Amino acid sequence: MLPTDTRPFYEQLAFSLLSIGLLMVGIYLGQDIVVPLALAGLIAVLLRPVEAWLMRIGIPKVIAITLAILFAILIVSAVGILLSMQLADFSDEWPKLKRNIDEFYRDARRWIRREYSFTYRQQAAYLKNAQDKTLENLQGAETLGVVAGPLGTLILIPIYAFLLLYYRTMLLHFMVVLFAEKHKEKILEGLGEIKTIIQGYMVGLLLETAVVAVLNSVGLLLLNVQYAVLLSIMAAILNLVPYIGGLVATALAVMVTFISHPEIDTILGVVGVFIAVQFIDNNLLIPLIVGSKVRINSLASIVGVLVGGALAGFSGMFLSIPAIAMMKVVFDRVNGLKPWGILLGDQTPEHANNNLFRLVKRKKSSDGT
Repeated sequence: MLPTDTRPFYEQLAFSLLSIGLLMVGIYLGQDIVVPLALAGLIAVLLRPVEAWLMRIGIPKVIAITLAILFAILIVSAVGILLSMQLADFSDEWPKLKRNIDEFYRDARRWIRREYSFTYRQQAAYLKNAQDKTLENLQGAETLGVVAGPLGTLILIPIYAFLLLYYRTMLLHFMVVLFAEKHKEKILEGLGEIKTIIQGYMVGLLLETAVVAVLNSVGLLLLNVQYAVLLSIMAAILNLVPYIGGLVATALAVMVTFISHPEIDTILGVVGVFIAVQFIDNNLLIPLIVGSKVRINSLASIVGVLVGGALAGFSGMFLSIPAIAMMKVVFDRVNGLKPWGILLGDQTPEHANNNLFRLVKRKKSSDGT
């Protein structure tokens, strides 16, 4: 087989596209295994400094890893308890919310009848048919998998994270010996850069999430919006999904606010708060906290988030950015894949712009324009 550098362009492109296609198919078919393992890998990289610090003060490796995992579980549990308390307060207002929903439902039915001549009986029959189909879907055998899937994932992630930390040295040695000896230095350099990027990205993401939650809470509390803390935390969590999460969070906040505060000025205020926080997040927090760690252009980020969502749902959308960052590190170090690294990056070399400008001018001159 010819070396990579001497292969024709179409052959290199075919191999690259085939590899990417097989990788995507593998993720789609094996997402129940790949997604928990990938999430555990991110957590393991994030907790590695904690484990190292515990070992430096004399704690044995197994106990240090266990304490690091327990520390992460405690933080997640604390956030879950806070959300549960807010949801409990939210449930206390259910009678009021039900009245508002019923009133909105009656107004919607009257509007549909007036605008589309769709009688109340026809509307009731359509809703009954939709309800029956929904119940049939919920009673199917796959419903158990939908409920049990997330629970199984929550159990597997800490186990995977523990094992990845425990077998870290063996896994690194495997990655080194997997390739020829002459590539050892480049492999170690790439692995070190991936670790630095993931650690910086995860720490920055946690800081960004906390700041976004605080800013949202301040804005909603100033507007005297009910469930301000609940909406703010949920919006910050949804914001973990780049670009799309912010839109979903805004829509969710508007719907909840409309139920309890139907006044137009309050709703506009909520929209204004979320737009302002998103502006601060996109132009200040992400470039300073997260963007400096992951150098990926916006086009690649958006496409990656959509592809990740199509392959593995919400988890795939969250994992898409670190996955693209790791791919870029690999692409930048493999001769045949360097163009793909340029495609994912956010920097265009100065000489490339100048050469393109000269080419356009030469083309115009030759055309006599």
